[in-house]
Amino acid sequence: MPYSISALLTLYAFWLLLSGNFTAFLMLSGLGCALLVVGFARRMNVIDREGHPIHLGWGAIGYWPWLIVEIAKSGWQVTRIILDPALPVSPTLVKFKPMQCTEVGLAVHANSITLTPGTLTVDATREQFLVHTLTADGGTDLEHGAIDRRVAALEGAV
Repeated sequence: MPYSISALLTLYAFWLLLSGNFTAFLMLSGLGCALLVVGFARRMNVIDREGHPIHLGWGAIGYWPWLIVEIAKSGWQVTRIILDPALPVSPTLVKFKPMQCTEVGLAVHANSITLTPGTLTVDATREQFLVHTLTADGGTDLEHGAIDRRVAALEGAV
């Protein structure tokens, strides 16, 4: 039940944020739509710890700003590589074992890598991640595991 309430509040807040109008009709319409969506989701049995990971809420407050900074730094590095006349790329495939213990943690880790410019998660399983990097240095950074440690801390595995 806490997941349903959290999903309802999240959907309603999202409705209000996107609407920007706070007339009684629109606020009631938003509440009705949010209730309907939560009802469908409950009937489909997708509102659970994995489908609506509210347990990651407080950890995400610290994780998202860090990830945004990493995306900006990596974007700057990729821009410098592209604008360099020598085009110093050294495409590399890197394999490593992730520390995550849940499907949500693995998905967050794989998506965080893919969001970072110059890297692409090719395969993600509990046993091994396969990541394509634009440079060998990018592969070394992944092997040192800053993202891996941050996501493991986010999901409470560390």
